[in-house]
Amino acid sequence: MSALALSVLLSFVSAVAYAGGAIVQEQVAVSSPGAQQYAPLRRPGWWAAVALNGLGGLLHVVALAYGPLSLVQPLGALTIVFALPMAALFVGRRAGATAWRGAIMATVGLAGLLSLVGASDAQSLDTAQRVAAALGTAAAVVALMLAARAVHRHPAVRSILLATASGVAFGMSSVFTKTVAVDWTGGVSAADLPSLAVIGVLATAGMMLSQASYRGAGLAAPLATLTVVNPVVAAAVGITMFGETFRYGTTGTALALSCAVVAAGGLILLTTERLAREQQEARTTEAGTAAPGTASLVAESAVEAAAADAGAPAADPAARLLAELTLPRDVRMPVPLPSPGAAPDDGASVPVPLVSYAPYYGGPYVPVAVVDRHRVRVKS
Repeated sequence: MSALALSVLLSFVSAVAYAGGAIVQEQVAVSSPGAQQYAPLRRPGWWAAVALNGLGGLLHVVALAYGPLSLVQPLGALTIVFALPMAALFVGRRAGATAWRGAIMATVGLAGLLSLVGASDAQSLDTAQRVAAALGTAAAVVALMLAARAVHRHPAVRSILLATASGVAFGMSSVFTKTVAVDWTGGVSAADLPSLAVIGVLATAGMMLSQASYRGAGLAAPLATLTVVNPVVAAAVGITMFGETFRYGTTGTALALSCAVVAAGGLILLTTERLAREQQEARTTEAGTAAPGTASLVAESAVEAAAADAGAPAADPAARLLAELTLPRDVRMPVPLPSPGAAPDDGASVPVPLVSYAPYYGGPYVPVAVVDRHRVRVKS
């Protein structure tokens, strides 16, 4: 097997490992309480997700050793494409047509953008640039976390913000990894220990933020955001600090901007699809819980109004009984009753008056027939 073919194979396996880790993370997020949304350390599934992500990262690094960056990085964008059918197959979480369109747009846009980034000579960052990059990354991640906390009532928006913060952390950890790798070509130095510490902090923060981003937002939107933001941040730093450029000059730059627009459009589709699903679920929940209480309040108000019109106190049991029996048909409570010839649970209902005998017995009561008080003398 040639080195190029091995690189492609390793990239595919790496994308599958990343996709599996994301699916496990999303399942752990769904079943974990709110206090464990960032690091559910007691959940074995979370450690399995960590292992899968670590395997994906290791395979990605090995693929870069055998193949060119312009080929390996775009193939890493296939994570979201693998994740959707894998989620449908293993956990029964199916994605809609809008989610598929958004995922494909994000993947194609990202692959096109990364394929246009040209290679450059290996460069490193000086001490001032490393400090500025670390502080800027910390400020960006904290700002995104605070924004996610401010919009906690909108799970989809909160998820996108946390996934963006995770992508920034992972992308900058790749930047520091490249810096340390360039430094180590001349030998291992103790001066790289702070950079190694920054890599560990950023990688841990990225893992915890990605875990929190899956809570209440599904799989497609946060995974696509993370998949796009991570390499885009790394490519942006490479262009601004490492002297990397786009291929084909002005034409390549224009094509790269177009690919970025396509990827952003895919993320917007994923976000709006999740928001629409949340609104539909909220309307269904409100309709299912508000109807019984609303009907009861309407009937109760009608009883009190009828008793007041009769000139009797609303608390008088006799007045309430008379008022309830004289309620108009449009405010009577529908009580499920079996219709003639129908099954007992067919949902048929017949409007009957709302009669409450709570003042007497503390609950519903069906009155018996009143016996005539006049005695009938039986003659022998």
